[in-house]
Amino acid sequence: MIDAPLRALVLSCTLKRSPAESSSVLLGEQVLRRLEEEGVTGEVVRVVDHDVKFGVGTDEGDGDGWPAIRAKLLASDILVIATPIWMGQPASVCKVVLERLDAELGESDDQGRMLTEDKVALVAVVGNEDGAHHVIAECLQALNDTGFSIASNAGTYWVGEAMQSTDYRDLDPSPEKTVSATDGAVHHAVHLARLLRDAPYPPS
Repeated sequence: MIDAPLRALVLSCTLKRSPAESSSVLLGEQVLRRLEEEGVTGEVVRVVDHDVKFGVGTDEGDGDGWPAIRAKLLASDILVIATPIWMGQPASVCKVVLERLDAELGESDDQGRMLTEDKVALVAVVGNEDGAHHVIAECLQALNDTGFSIASNAGTYWVGEAMQSTDYRDLDPSPEKTVSATDGAVHHAVHLARLLRDAPYPPS
């Protein structure tokens, strides 16, 4: 059994560059704090602050910001995608991240396993309209397709009343149902990540 702490990477897919306030950054930070309570170390990366190119390769050249983010991802045991909902869909930044993860289908270790195998993913979603289950489903399917394992109840979310102006970051304290969903998602993700670290998938 490995005693070193698990590592997590939270990719916030907000459309807002730092230092603008963002509800999806806030929920991602809350997920990370909950992970830290489980003994996991990690960080939040606001993807839009980096020059991540469009494409489906591991490096699209010309100052592409994805390789540095990918290095953090490959060094982590848990990946959290935190995204807002726009027009009932994952944010465009989230879709760029998922497209870049497509490159992992062509990458493997010396045992023929994808480099993302043995890593666990979960999704955090915020929005002011319905669609959280749809967005979580889209993201988890793409993450599973690209090698990540999914624990039970691997999503947390908050959606406000339709056509209103309240953001998740306006709520203090955070809604109990969202806090409870975050607790469950984190607890299960950490459990699965520990199991996979101690007993990786067999070679392909």
